[in-house]
Amino acid sequence: MTPDTRPSLLWRMLDSDAGYKFRTSPVTVLAGLVALIMVGSALLAPLIAPFDPFDKASIDLMNSLLPPAWQEGGAPEFLLGTDDQGRDMLSAILYGTRTSILVGAISVSIAVVLGLILGLLSGYFGGLADAIIMRIVDVQMTFPAIMVALLIDGVTRVILPRDQHDNLAFFVIIIAMALSIWPQIARTVRASTLVEKSREYVQAAQVTGLGPWLIMRRHILPNVMGPVLVIATINLGVAILGEATLSFLGLGIPAGEPSLGTLIRVGNNFIFSGERWMIVYPGLTLALLVLSVNLLGDWLRDVLDPKLR
Repeated sequence: MTPDTRPSLLWRMLDSDAGYKFRTSPVTVLAGLVALIMVGSALLAPLIAPFDPFDKASIDLMNSLLPPAWQEGGAPEFLLGTDDQGRDMLSAILYGTRTSILVGAISVSIAVVLGLILGLLSGYFGGLADAIIMRIVDVQMTFPAIMVALLIDGVTRVILPRDQHDNLAFFVIIIAMALSIWPQIARTVRASTLVEKSREYVQAAQVTGLGPWLIMRRHILPNVMGPVLVIATINLGVAILGEATLSFLGLGIPAGEPSLGTLIRVGNNFIFSGERWMIVYPGLTLALLVLSVNLLGDWLRDVLDPKLR
């Protein structure tokens, strides 16, 4: 086959088993399109948002609490209306979605790295290391993830100076969500490592004199990544919901820096006074984002789990 007639990477992906399961599932295709549009719009928010919700000079209080453009009293330049500060709701949702996605992606990435390292160490070496790591996992998994995040957030607020709370809130919530997610990943990696460690190819690598770190990195790690990717995808939705919950409770992203959770919290204060668009549209955005991510996680689980093929 000449280079000119060689199938493209996109075609090879669509022609694979994963691509076949994807394109033959209308729900998964729709979820992928929704996730792609929402993530793309969030990442391109500075380019496509009508206004900059962080620019206080462009915010006019006279424009506060305007309804969506198609309702009586709405303004054409504010498609989804404005909030109590006069910020354009569409722009705030785009920027808020970007913040929520960044918090979820970074926290899940940290949790995956931490869970992989500790899970590999626990499963491969066993003994005292396994006992200590798994007891920490057992204790932490007895508490709901949101409770762990609340505890970590509260401790950091006590330790850090009060004037630094808002400046470090973004990083604190990332650490809180990461530390609440990693035990599930570590337990899964440990179980997969115990299975892989007893296989012939690992024993052959040990006989040839390869060190444990090289064996874990070169032989075991690639074979435990399948379940980790599924858990990471599903926990991305959990992390986004966790950020929204903490922000709704006033313990996450400050109100001056839009996230979906802070927008819902602010809108909740006006739900009984008639300005329901302030909570409806951020709530729908959060629901669609988490639902699409969870559906993609289900598709990835079906693809990577040989029992479901």
